[in-house]
Amino acid sequence: MSDKPLITQDSSAEALAELYRDLHANPELSYAESRTAAIVAESLAALGYEVHTGLGKTGVAGVLRRGDGPTVLVRADMDGLPVTEATGLPYASAVRGVDPDGHDVGVMHACGHDVHVTCLLGAAKALAADPSWSGTLVMLGQPAEELGSGAAAMVADGLYDKVGTPDVVLGQHVAPLPAGLIGLHAGAAFATSDSLRVTLYGKGGHGSRPETCIDPIVMAAAVVLRLQTIVSREVAGGDTAVVTVGTLHAGTKVNIIPDTAVLELNIRTYDPDVRERVLAAVERIIKAEAAASGATTEPTIEHPDHFPLLYNDPDGCARTIPALASVVGSEQRVIDSGPVTGSEDVGELAKAAGAPCVYWILGGADPVPFAGATTPEAMLQVMGRIPSNHSSGYAPVIEPTLSIGVGALVAAAKEWLA
Repeated sequence: MSDKPLITQDSSAEALAELYRDLHANPELSYAESRTAAIVAESLAALGYEVHTGLGKTGVAGVLRRGDGPTVLVRADMDGLPVTEATGLPYASAVRGVDPDGHDVGVMHACGHDVHVTCLLGAAKALAADPSWSGTLVMLGQPAEELGSGAAAMVADGLYDKVGTPDVVLGQHVAPLPAGLIGLHAGAAFATSDSLRVTLYGKGGHGSRPETCIDPIVMAAAVVLRLQTIVSREVAGGDTAVVTVGTLHAGTKVNIIPDTAVLELNIRTYDPDVRERVLAAVERIIKAEAAASGATTEPTIEHPDHFPLLYNDPDGCARTIPALASVVGSEQRVIDSGPVTGSEDVGELAKAAGAPCVYWILGGADPVPFAGATTPEAMLQVMGRIPSNHSSGYAPVIEPTLSIGVGALVAAAKEWLA
């Protein structure tokens, strides 16, 4: 018998909270989610699901077949982030890991995937115990959402050959909306994301003799500042784009001008034409600034990862909203959260199946700071003051987040099952 916390037919509500705290304290980086995958696999097996493991390296799928009816896929992502936790919680992560670049890093569930896994397993238990539906239910634990490649990796590994092709893909993402609210936006819901790794080549030498060098740090500084003009001067006011320089690494000592500087960029867009225009502008600026600095070697621009646009099917959203409203009390508690500039790869599961995707935001913040925030603008102001996803201080409240998250997955799945 496993010593890890599992969800079984005999599990209580407290078992869900215990599982959440355990997952939060034991995060794993992308494609290293072996412990989390084992919890998902063993829990689903204990609930009577047919379990497939090792999909896309560490992915798990549990299947419950009950005769004729639709195939409904419910997805949760499992990976944590290279973030050192600073919540001060008694169940805070102290885990260390090695990132893709070989660096020793703190590891944290700073994006709430521990909530997603817990709710998936809670919903798996509730649906297994519910005799009122027929069809095929697929409960999916996906790796490497943070790299944007886990969903595609599972599909490429024969996911649908093993579980069948779904008629709909459902899922949720916890966020700092107040617990008790659900956000769902039809259409372009989560942005396309492109990451770039740029290497600028200079000519190193002694810091006292810059005239003999080509300084890549000055070159990098010029690139960073000029990139900020893309959104303000090359993207129309009615369009949306975000350009962020997330890292800049150069140099080893105060009196040495280095040979290279490395920048990592992230770009978010919704429209394919805007995306192409921004990417072209980024490349043009990088090459032009290098030439202006006298660089004799052209910069290299790599594209390590890409998240596609997440498109929520409008008809699917309209069908699912009443089910979600039944969990939070009314349709007024299911708000249009608008397009999110964050990115998600769950849409790859729907795209590969030719099925609609319905993916909503689960409120996970303490409702108290939101008291009196009755307009979207006021709510955004409160959200700006509290830790959010990818922050070292991000910590959803356990309840009612888990109860509502489980209920939302159950209600949505039953709406689509026969």
